[in-house]
Amino acid sequence: MIIRDQTEADRQAVYDVVAAAFNQTLEAELVEALGYAGDTALSLVAEHDRRIIGHIALSKMEAPFPALALAPLSVRPGKQRMGVGSWLVHEALSRAQASEWAAIFVVGSPNYYHRFGFSVEAAKGFLSPYAGDHFMVLRLAPALPTTGELRHAPAFAALH
Repeated sequence: MIIRDQTEADRQAVYDVVAAAFNQTLEAELVEALGYAGDTALSLVAEHDRRIIGHIALSKMEAPFPALALAPLSVRPGKQRMGVGSWLVHEALSRAQASEWAAIFVVGSPNYYHRFGFSVEAAKGFLSPYAGDHFMVLRLAPALPTTGELRHAPAFAALH
């Protein structure tokens, strides 16, 4: 398996993987809308035997510091629980840190994202429509503010 940047040629395969992973098209349409709007900061695919089996997107946020939103993370059914999602997250986090982003926010399962360093507690001071028990932050910069207003890319409004 290889993790690589998504290319334009991957667009339909990524749409199919995301739609299959969530058993609906809403998240796949989010990925497309983020890309069309130019809000995608990073889009990676997991490829096995020349087939796209996973995808992760990081999109730009409005925040008092350089911040990204991780969403969605998708793995094709039948390939889940095999480490594909973890490999995608690790690579995305590594690239974000190397690009000097200060933080990454995610809405998801604390049990899953805690292993990567995401914290619900550390996100509690931030104002977001997604704030709550599943809203987390991973601090990439040592001197990150603990409060502030956050805005996801406009494409997220369709999910809310």
